[in-house]
Amino acid sequence: MTGDGSKPEVRTAGSSWLWQRQSPEIAGTTYAHGVSVHAPSSVLIDLNRTCTAYDAQAGVDDLTLGLGALRFSVYADGQRLWRSGVLHGGERAAPVHVPLAGRTTLRLVVEPVSPVDVVAVGDWAQARISCR
Repeated sequence: MTGDGSKPEVRTAGSSWLWQRQSPEIAGTTYAHGVSVHAPSSVLIDLNRTCTAYDAQAGVDDLTLGLGALRFSVYADGQRLWRSGVLHGGERAAPVHVPLAGRTTLRLVVEPVSPVDVVAVGDWAQARISCR
């Protein structure tokens, strides 16, 4: 864990590497903040309180120079609640909205479409967990 258990926290054991960033870019659009990962990636978050939704913009970061194809998924308590189509470098981000009422964990998964796509950087831009 990376905090005191009073708010959503990444569970470091069982999670892939992640990079919290200012100004990630997807298809030329700059976002204020986000989390970047390399595929394949799985980040587990303990919600630690009553939360209502997860929202983000998912896509291939422009650091990838237009290369790469990734698929993004959001799980809550082990159940997949959202999955993108295949997103390619240079394509606009896919909006993510996942209700979290009654859930205790959130898992963000990014999968490469082919073996060469492991070079791609995936972004969960403007990521926000809404809690009470």
